[in-house]
Amino acid sequence: MQKNIINYPNLKEIEQLLWRELQATFSTVMKNMLEDMDQQIAEERDKKRYRLLDKRKTHMDSLFGQVEIKRNYYRDREKEEYVYLLDRHLEFEGAGNFSPLIEEAAMELAITGPAYRKAANTLETLLGYRVISHEAIRQHLLQITSIPKAKELVHGPVLFVEVDGLYVKRQGKGKRGKEEKIAAIHQGWEVNGKRVSLKGKRHFIHRGKQPFWEAFEDYLIETFEYDPTVHKLVINGDGAHWITACREHFKGRAFFTIDRFHVAREIRSLFLRHPRSRSIRMALAKYDSDKLLLELNSAIGTLETETQEERLEGLIQQLEKYPEALTDYRKWLKEQGISTEGMRPMGSAEGTMSVFAKRLKNGRSWVEKGVSAMIIGMVAYMDKLTIKTLFGRVERWTESTVEKNPPKHYVEKIKNTIGETTRGNIPYLKGKANIPVYHALTALVGC
Repeated sequence: MQKNIINYPNLKEIEQLLWRELQATFSTVMKNMLEDMDQQIAEERDKKRYRLLDKRKTHMDSLFGQVEIKRNYYRDREKEEYVYLLDRHLEFEGAGNFSPLIEEAAMELAITGPAYRKAANTLETLLGYRVISHEAIRQHLLQITSIPKAKELVHGPVLFVEVDGLYVKRQGKGKRGKEEKIAAIHQGWEVNGKRVSLKGKRHFIHRGKQPFWEAFEDYLIETFEYDPTVHKLVINGDGAHWITACREHFKGRAFFTIDRFHVAREIRSLFLRHPRSRSIRMALAKYDSDKLLLELNSAIGTLETETQEERLEGLIQQLEKYPEALTDYRKWLKEQGISTEGMRPMGSAEGTMSVFAKRLKNGRSWVEKGVSAMIIGMVAYMDKLTIKTLFGRVERWTESTVEKNPPKHYVEKIKNTIGETTRGNIPYLKGKANIPVYHALTALVGC
């Protein structure tokens, strides 16, 4: 009994043992599968066109370790070029030395995590070896493009838009930062218990020299079954000139509502412990623009510092330009004959900005191509768009309803190969049958 206890591995040792064996098994199965496929391609090829020259080695880093294979090398008599037909059939021709799944995992970690280096380190921690460098991840991200979805139906008469800007630093001496103009579009609210989510949320990032709202409306037409003569827009944003320009562009087709988060934050800052604080906040909460402006004007000359007085005057001047933006957009929709059942106050722009800010700011500075690629990746991830990469496509986060089933004979081949490969390759199973680890591993057979 004492001898058996000494031979007990701990949980970490068992996990490390099984992981190493799984990696070795995967590499062997992958090698056998690819070489078998290569042989089948050789037998079925157009022999008059493709002349078989020899076999050449290559290796590929995968999620389970390095796979080394020998595949056939041909001369294409028709195009007068040299090819590996296996690589062409695998849609991996001209690719690097790591697999598409490694690329997918690296892209997702780089987009959702804090940095390229962190993505590379996370993969190394998970896989047990350095599979890809942070610079390789960056170079791959620079090459991505997003693939648009089919146009989405607009399920109601209204689209809701949250707009804001995010200042992002640029790299290089004398390079000035730039404001990224971002809009989030959704089709209303869905309540599940205490949780509220936005329906069909999509994101628009302004690029190019076209005015923001012209480019935005082009995006709506390309992305949604949007009809400018039918659908109304409710647009929420701060008082930046490029945002309030929506009033002129859309005129009676849209309602601009001032972002109440920014107004409330400024009021809290100016009127902390002020005797008029409660009445001002109540006027804002009740969408009473006349009362709010009256209270703000009455407070002039009562603040503690000159700076506060200047800020108050600036706030009043801003709000007096469009007092209707302080009112409830639902009143405007009702006047248009539109039901407002289930509609809630606007104000998710700050949450959208925080997602982008977490990855793009925090002391970072970017080259133009780099920030553009990262934004493409982030929007693709949030909107569940497919992205085209150097090695293929990242579809892990998409909502595809089509299940891609591999050929049945290959599924059977993989099962048989796994069985043949794993049979007898775990040292503990070749040892004594009365030790605990032997019983633990044999108990897994058939699981």
